[in-house]
Amino acid sequence: MDAPEFQRARSPEAKRLREAAILTAARSLGHERGIRDVTLTDIAAAVGMHKSALLRYFETREEIFLRLTAEGWAEWSQALTARLRETAEPGPAAVARAFAATLAARGMFCDLLAHAPLNLERNVSLDAVREFKLATLAARVPIAAAVREQLPALDEQDVVDLVATAVSLAGALWQIANPGAEVAALYRGDPRLAHAVVEVEPRLARVLTATVTGLVAGRPEPRP
Repeated sequence: MDAPEFQRARSPEAKRLREAAILTAARSLGHERGIRDVTLTDIAAAVGMHKSALLRYFETREEIFLRLTAEGWAEWSQALTARLRETAEPGPAAVARAFAATLAARGMFCDLLAHAPLNLERNVSLDAVREFKLATLAARVPIAAAVREQLPALDEQDVVDLVATAVSLAGALWQIANPGAEVAALYRGDPRLAHAVVEVEPRLARVLTATVTGLVAGRPEPRP
């Protein structure tokens, strides 16, 4: 039987608090183990409730992690926007470094970015997908404004392409940089596999610098 403090929430506020506790537990487990290895049973146990009780608040584990991905977008957007606006010498390299540094500092968010299109969006309701997509859309708005302040030559589609490239690549690179323990030991132990050892931030910064430079070069010169 569930502990008294985890009896079914009867009010909107109690439900909100219960959902927050579940998200906090999932976030902690995701940091500790990686998203792939966290089950719904693990989350329920961390909160101190039975899995069937947890399902009153979230349909699936994917919905829980999709919600955390949306929260990650909002938090990253705020951090990236602040960093871009603090940049003293704007230019493609500075913008790329801002994207790379803020993404690489958020390992779990990068992990979630990789899982979101692969499975988190596939085992939830259409309402959950809609809510997630609207959240990411809202997070992109301040990013676009800050990028275009730094690089006025870029248009809206350029920034959409830049953000999509950055988050897709960050998700993929994080997965490559964080293999299982046995695979990581294999890479370290065989010099022929040194190329498989990836550092996310410098690799991401190099690729994004080339991307932003190309986008700027592809825009027509402003008329005098």
